[in-house]
Amino acid sequence: MPASSSSLRPALVLWLYAAAITHILAGLTLTWAGDSGLLDGYLQVLELSFWGADAVPTAGHEQQVWWLALFGATLQSYSLYMLALVHLGNRLKVPAVWGWLIAGILLWAPQDMWLSAQQQVWSHVWLDGFALLVLLPPLFWLYRHDCRKGNCATESSDQSRG
Repeated sequence: MPASSSSLRPALVLWLYAAAITHILAGLTLTWAGDSGLLDGYLQVLELSFWGADAVPTAGHEQQVWWLALFGATLQSYSLYMLALVHLGNRLKVPAVWGWLIAGILLWAPQDMWLSAQQQVWSHVWLDGFALLVLLPPLFWLYRHDCRKGNCATESSDQSRG
């Protein structure tokens, strides 16, 4: 039996809150765990894609840890934006909020997948594909659901006034 709209919406919003919080935690991990040994396997995959089977120079490894930390800090910031947009979308029920999240994901994913494929870092391609599968369907559903509640017409008339 399909879930009603009234029970599905909060579940999807909770899912998106969890995804944003998970991204914040992942960003913190990438920023602060580079030299801890926790990310050694991941770093090895990245280093092999750039250095091959050759021994990775110490400076190369240090640079990779540095780039990972910078990316982690950026991920934290964007994840906080995601969290804020999910919160606004949930509270305001304005479809445009879900649309902006969709647009951001569609801007990021193809580029990330293309760049990862060029370096043959297939784990990134698969992870990005997974992210698309678990984020886009709830976002599209929320967009359509909030539009059906009459918020799309309100949005258009508000824009024409100001």
